[in-house]
Amino acid sequence: MSTYILRRLLLMVPTLFGITLIVFLVMASSPGGISSQTLIEGQGLEPETKQALQEYYNRIYGLDDPAPVQYLRWLNNISPVGFTLDEQGEIAGFSFTKGSDLGRSFRYGRPVLDLLVERVPITLLLNVVSIPLIYLIAIVIGVRAAVHRGQSFDVGSGITMLALWSIPTMLAGVLFIGFFASDQYWRWFPTAGLSAREALDMPFLPHWSDTRDLLKLFVFMVIGVMLMSGLALLKLPWLRVAGFTLMGMFLGLVMTAGLPGDASAMTFVMLTLTLGLVVGLAGYTDFVLMRVTLGGITGLCVGVGLAFHFASGEFVRGFLFDRLWHLALPVLTLSYGGFAFLAKLTRTSVLENLLADFARTARAKGVAERDVLWRHVFRNSLLPLITVSASLLPGLLAGSIIVESIFSIEGMGKLAVEAVKGRDRELVLSITLISGLLTLVGYLIADLCYAIADPRVSYD
Repeated sequence: MSTYILRRLLLMVPTLFGITLIVFLVMASSPGGISSQTLIEGQGLEPETKQALQEYYNRIYGLDDPAPVQYLRWLNNISPVGFTLDEQGEIAGFSFTKGSDLGRSFRYGRPVLDLLVERVPITLLLNVVSIPLIYLIAIVIGVRAAVHRGQSFDVGSGITMLALWSIPTMLAGVLFIGFFASDQYWRWFPTAGLSAREALDMPFLPHWSDTRDLLKLFVFMVIGVMLMSGLALLKLPWLRVAGFTLMGMFLGLVMTAGLPGDASAMTFVMLTLTLGLVVGLAGYTDFVLMRVTLGGITGLCVGVGLAFHFASGEFVRGFLFDRLWHLALPVLTLSYGGFAFLAKLTRTSVLENLLADFARTARAKGVAERDVLWRHVFRNSLLPLITVSASLLPGLLAGSIIVESIFSIEGMGKLAVEAVKGRDRELVLSITLISGLLTLVGYLIADLCYAIADPRVSYD
């Protein structure tokens, strides 16, 4: 195994070299290429200033050199071992300890490393929140659909997941902002950014000026969760569905009252009936875990809403709540397509192994169905999920380009778009290098997980 890992690590070097070379060739071959003239065109500068700026770019970045020389210069800069250059850009010697330098951004005039240090944690925050959510929902829904194949939950979840997967991320983000962050409908969430400016001066945790409001929040939350969870555990389907439907209609009434201006009767009827139907279907499903989860979340939201409605003091949301408030819509936009796809993949993989010979043999030996599912079937079903997870991190990085652009989040995705638009060679190549490294590391981790999930897999 150690030999295999070492070999894969060594193969990353030429692979990354090829990736960056292709990106550099595409940028150099594009109309206008990368030159000092293209960087300053359209700025309306005086001829003397324009000439001085061109000479500065040529001296710092070597843009007047042939394209192969420019690429070799960039490789030498990012390599910890290589040639040292003097102020005129000429070779001054060779050093084994010169260190790596990602260069200076054309657009921002700052070191690329400083920009990446600022932006990478923001994108990682989005992904760290999204990835566990994606896998948790996908595994729960996929396994349940496979075990109860052909039944109402399997059909309903299949239609829902296919519908979610078919909605473009850009459209979903715009709709979320239009309905839940604009003044025309419900201003429940912010439209842009990851935190408000005033949140930097707030305490970390949220609090009320009146302690009684905190007690109200706790009481309403507990009552809401207990009532809806108890309703979800009822054995009488008609009573359970009726309770969930009434709760959905109540939420529709509250949402109608929250619209700016006077809502029409048609809006009231549509919202009330739609939410009543959706929440009622959640109460109708025979999946107890889903019923209790959805019921508990609904009760929690209603309790929080009532606590805010009856609060008498001033509420300070704090930095933590403000960050979660800003993350809600971006994380939802980034996650729904992933868990929709993985849920269908999980269902297919688990269903295939449920009908396999080893599962029938385990049942014939008297192994409990629960142990057959989780100890035998699910473990063998992990292999396709591991394969997909190898490309999930760089895929989310690409998907965050859209999300960060829509929600004006200063992360790696938005930085990549700005770098490409501004022909910022140093920044584009550095982002490509990081993306390629994440992809290769993801595939290496996936290979190691294969051996953990299936002992038959060996790399010796």
